[in-house]
Amino acid sequence: MNILVTGGAGFIGSNYIRYHHNTFSDDLIINVDVLTYAGIRESLQDLESSERYYFEQADICDYEAIDRIVKKYNINTIVNFAAESHNSYAIINPTAFFRTNLMGTQNLLEITRKNSLARLHHVSTCEIFGDLELDSKEVFFEDTPLTPNTPYNASKACANLAVDAYYKTYKTPITISNCSNNYGPYQFPEKLIPLFVTNLLLGKKLTLYKESENKREWLHVDDHCRAISLILSNSKIGETYNIGSGIEKSVEEITDAILSYLEKTDDEKMYVPSRPAHDKRYLLNSDKIKIELGWVPVIDFEQGLKDTIDWYKDNSEWWKLLLDRSPLNESAW
Repeated sequence: MNILVTGGAGFIGSNYIRYHHNTFSDDLIINVDVLTYAGIRESLQDLESSERYYFEQADICDYEAIDRIVKKYNINTIVNFAAESHNSYAIINPTAFFRTNLMGTQNLLEITRKNSLARLHHVSTCEIFGDLELDSKEVFFEDTPLTPNTPYNASKACANLAVDAYYKTYKTPITISNCSNNYGPYQFPEKLIPLFVTNLLLGKKLTLYKESENKREWLHVDDHCRAISLILSNSKIGETYNIGSGIEKSVEEITDAILSYLEKTDDEKMYVPSRPAHDKRYLLNSDKIKIELGWVPVIDFEQGLKDTIDWYKDNSEWWKLLLDRSPLNESAW
């Protein structure tokens, strides 16, 4: 397989490239990333000398550039991780999110269709379904109606609809996955876990939204990578799969766990107004991928969180270079 991974300098994309490179010794991997503030080529510095890995800086919204790369490397499969993904930033700059997440995805669909590629796998999010009440017994299934609440969520929901429409209209060979919140190494320190860990390591306060009881479902990025690999190798064309751990933790619970592991106290907490349209809760039903493809998450959350905290403690040279890149102030609402 000659695989093009878009957004491969981002958090999940870089972890997937490393997983695929180490698992499939015959495959050629091309990493395409435009290198926005959250795109970090150095995350895969250990693969730069590999004869099976190449990096190309390009924007998925640039049809000619991506088409040229597909032809240059004889690509047959695209896995699309490329996305603007920070909900808070989407409130400030929604245009960037619809441009990349919708129009960029549509470009990849056209390239897949016109080059007769074997597969485009689109990586999406649980947030396309909207949110659930904190005390709700409901969960999101693959066919749950899309009711996104924020510009980021809406842009990703639009992309899902575009991917599905290309399959129904042109029989473009696609698959889609909707994942829960990921955590693990190489995540840009703007998301909850790396932000709070690095702030504590720097002696800074933790800014929690006032709605800190809001819950998320937490999936280790390595479990996510295994799921995508199974979808590429074993699934039917046209299928959509939810990928979630079933492990729910509130922002407050995550914060307390980080504080405890780093031997800090509640004095480090500072509460700020919540961002607009702050979703209350997400929870996926992931039975389909378990039954059809045999996937199950294997990383224990408590151990995975500790390993993630330790990674940031041991790799300060990676994240300290990123501290001035973030385009917004989370406490400025």
